[in-house]
Amino acid sequence: MTITLAIGVQAMARRQAIIRRLPAVETLGSVTVICSDKTGTLTRNEMTVQTLATAAYNVDVSGIGYDPHGGFSLLGNPVVLTDLPDVMELARAGMLCNDADLAHVEGIWEINGDPTEGALVTLGRKAGLDFRFEHEMWPRTDVIPFESQHRFMATLHHDHAGHGFMYIKGAPERVLEMCAFQRSLGEDHPLNSRSWHDRIEQMAGQGQRVLAVAFASTHHEHRELRFGDVEQGLTMLGLFGIVDPPRTEAIEAVRQCQQAGIRVKMITGDHLATARTIGLQMHIGDGKQAMSGQVLETLSDEELKRVVREIDIFARTSPEHKLRLVQALQAGGEVVAMTGDGVNDAPALKRADVGVAMGVKGTEVAKEAAEMVLADDNFASIAHAVEEGRRVYDNIQKSILFILPTNVAEAGVIVAAILLGTMLPVTPVQILWVNMITAVTLALALTVEPPESDVMRRRPRNPGEAILSRFLLWRIGFVSVLAAAGTFGLFLWERDQGASIETARTIAVNMLVVFEAFYVLNARSFYGSVLSRKGLFGNPYVLLTIGMVLGLQGLFTYTEVMQTLFHTTGIDGLAWLRIVGIGGVIFLLVEFEKYVFRMMLRQRSPDLKT
Repeated sequence: MTITLAIGVQAMARRQAIIRRLPAVETLGSVTVICSDKTGTLTRNEMTVQTLATAAYNVDVSGIGYDPHGGFSLLGNPVVLTDLPDVMELARAGMLCNDADLAHVEGIWEINGDPTEGALVTLGRKAGLDFRFEHEMWPRTDVIPFESQHRFMATLHHDHAGHGFMYIKGAPERVLEMCAFQRSLGEDHPLNSRSWHDRIEQMAGQGQRVLAVAFASTHHEHRELRFGDVEQGLTMLGLFGIVDPPRTEAIEAVRQCQQAGIRVKMITGDHLATARTIGLQMHIGDGKQAMSGQVLETLSDEELKRVVREIDIFARTSPEHKLRLVQALQAGGEVVAMTGDGVNDAPALKRADVGVAMGVKGTEVAKEAAEMVLADDNFASIAHAVEEGRRVYDNIQKSILFILPTNVAEAGVIVAAILLGTMLPVTPVQILWVNMITAVTLALALTVEPPESDVMRRRPRNPGEAILSRFLLWRIGFVSVLAAAGTFGLFLWERDQGASIETARTIAVNMLVVFEAFYVLNARSFYGSVLSRKGLFGNPYVLLTIGMVLGLQGLFTYTEVMQTLFHTTGIDGLAWLRIVGIGGVIFLLVEFEKYVFRMMLRQRSPDLKT
């Protein structure tokens, strides 16, 4: 089991999922719900400002990604932002109330800092603003950094003429609460909240992430920024509409998870309408049902336990909401994987059955709290890890399904001989030989068995079920009886034909080994037939180990040293034909038993494909 889990860890690492705790490999196979962040996990994290909205204008922005080349248009006609002072001030505010930077490295534009803020810097460059010049002309004096609790960032600046002013950037609903005025055509007017909320809904409905920016002037002596300075009386400058397209591979990964019976829930800090639109593009939810963090806070634990079964999209959430969602899902019997990247996400990651931290943008605290780290921050890597977790669990069961019948068969021939009062068909040292050469070869070959074709079309495994199901117990008993009867029967037949005890025992030992060589092919699939090219040759390690075992059996049977050590003797070709014939019959009987089970399953589920 440990070897199988370790091989699974290596396979996951090759697919960008780093496992920090070995048991998480097996847990992934039983995950029923994945709660995923949106930005950078389900989406590309390539932010681009697409719309600028002030009280008087709606300006469209062209260009993709962080390349600062693009233009502006108003009602479909190209414009220069210097002709629209309100829009230019909005672009300048986005560049100054910002901790990111843009660099041109080996022909590629890269950001240093948060992708959303990088998009604002890119916009400023498109508008003709120079990052260094703007920060030298209006140097920052103090800052209130962004925190999920207050949902905004504020910066204090002073120019060289003795004027002070503040820029505030954040969630539009939060910023609007702090505003009393709005800037329109260079003048301040009373705030029209209804108009702004309509525009926010319109932009969010187009799948844009909306940021609001506000302004306030202050005096020259004001050098320390406090929350009380920005909580009211601000002037609304405008809105940024930012797009972050979904990852193509994430859309397919979501589909695979849903096909595998795993519900995917999107958790985002974006506006409710933005979350619904992106969810529709990702095929998460129905495009209608979604819940905001504000509503979530009003629900009791029992109410949330009921609601979380129906709703797959949660917007304007905080890390505390993530923890409540995990607890509610687990209370409903779900096995939950939760993603996170911040320090405050650690409790939710720790509580989840599988905590998944972001390797690129995640904090060290989040990584320490998680069982798995995504090296590429991509949702598709979670889907790959789930598939690998299911494969690993299958391979553990296949190894058990191989090891137990072979060991029971070895014991069975001894018990049968004792009960019938005959000589032992195999000696203890011969059994030791069989176990030694098959355990380190045939059994290990099953640990690298590729996933079965339906591995991501099954329902998640119940984590409480026994590793030996009733079906496995039946298969173990069925195969054990066949192998023991074939080996013991052949031994008795050889003795009746006048073979010496050494010859009969040599044939019995080879019968056990050849049976295991055939049966390891059967064990490659629980129900599916292996009578095909893929079934017989799909795992080259199985063929390699069968060849090794047969080669070792040749040495065991015909070399003088082995004959002396194990009391064996050479056998003729007819004996080998009988051994291979009985092994082949057992192989076909097991395949027939699989066929019967497939027919029974199809009768229960006519749409089932095996």
